[in-house]
Amino acid sequence: MRRLARWSAPALAAACVACGPLAITTPAPPVLRLGVDLPLTGYEAGAAVPALYGIQFYVQTHPTLDGFRIAVVARDDARGGSPSATAGVSNVEAFIADATVLGMVGPSNSGVARAEIPVANAAGLVMVSPSTTSPCLTKDIYIPALLNPARTEITCKDAGLPAASGLRPPAANNFFRLTTTDELQGAAAADFAYSKLHILRAAVISDHEVYGQGLVDAFSARLTNLGGSVIGHLDLEPTRIDATGFLKSMRDAGAKAVYYGGTSKGGCAIRYQMRSIFPPGEETPFLSGDGIAHDPSCIKLAVDNSPGIFATVPIADAGSRPEAAAIVRSFKAAHGASADYGPYTLVAYDAAAVLYAALDRAIKEAGGKRPPRARVTAALAQTSNLSGATGNLGFDASGDTTSRVVTIVEAPGSDPRAPWKLVDLVDYSARLPY
Repeated sequence: MRRLARWSAPALAAACVACGPLAITTPAPPVLRLGVDLPLTGYEAGAAVPALYGIQFYVQTHPTLDGFRIAVVARDDARGGSPSATAGVSNVEAFIADATVLGMVGPSNSGVARAEIPVANAAGLVMVSPSTTSPCLTKDIYIPALLNPARTEITCKDAGLPAASGLRPPAANNFFRLTTTDELQGAAAADFAYSKLHILRAAVISDHEVYGQGLVDAFSARLTNLGGSVIGHLDLEPTRIDATGFLKSMRDAGAKAVYYGGTSKGGCAIRYQMRSIFPPGEETPFLSGDGIAHDPSCIKLAVDNSPGIFATVPIADAGSRPEAAAIVRSFKAAHGASADYGPYTLVAYDAAAVLYAALDRAIKEAGGKRPPRARVTAALAQTSNLSGATGNLGFDASGDTTSRVVTIVEAPGSDPRAPWKLVDLVDYSARLPY
């Protein structure tokens, strides 16, 4: 057996003179992760990528929380250029498999959310969406009676959609969102048309889809309730976007505006068709929902008749709030490209802030340790009057935002790259239009 040499303390110290001072290492803080599920490629990437940047910016400026380092795990739910429910579910399953993911921001598409909610609910994973708008993600009623021209309630089942109560039985709600819902978009467009544009007679066109028909119903009922009238309704064939005959009949009947429920592909082509039938531009307003808002292709389709196009966006405009000015400046200083800042950048920023607030409460309740996911969900449900970039943040019992603000924007003119102009805000936070 070899004997180990015996060293005296002085000899050991002398031998280590060249070693330098002893390094004291501090263990890295434990990590908590926020999952992000958005369509980061494809036709919705133009809005989704700036939303991701908003989340990342919040985390970069708030890198730690209660002794934990916060990290973002982003996954793309687009396939073949479009949001995919299958991809979204796969992303949620990956978040669930990672025990350090305690909440997620997303998705942005209502169809994807419909598939993800039951999966996330079963695992107790909280979701905060920055842009979904279908009423049936949070309620069983698609259109309330007072926003239906027939004055009867339209359930989600009537509209061909699963009811919210079927997406999350029997566990507590895990889905929250910071956007208002579609029936409020239609109502807000009617309020704006009647009160600000002084429209008393309008024609409406829908696109055969549930989204578009819901918008048209809400607009029609609200305009009628205010004292105006809808003098004609066309349900347009999606394969044949030609409304010229209907538009001529509406002109002859005295229509002073057209409301369209659908997306840019159909709606903005109709706006172009109006140029030879109605007085052009702002003389004959064309109104629609977020399916056309901020979309460069809408400007291209409308050509020289894009002035006078108004669209609702189901969020507050943070850029118009003095309280958010410093955040906007800091974000734009950190991101050189103008395309990096979009309509949903600060809504997504606020979604991260909401999750941080819930994590903070849950961590403290867990004595500084990593909390269970169910505790984070319960803490988030208690969110009320939290100061955010887009306003005071909170949720009702269904998971809908209590800051029910709809922004009205106008197309900028013939340049598809120009930003749309903020023209009005309709706030239903204190009182709903039904």
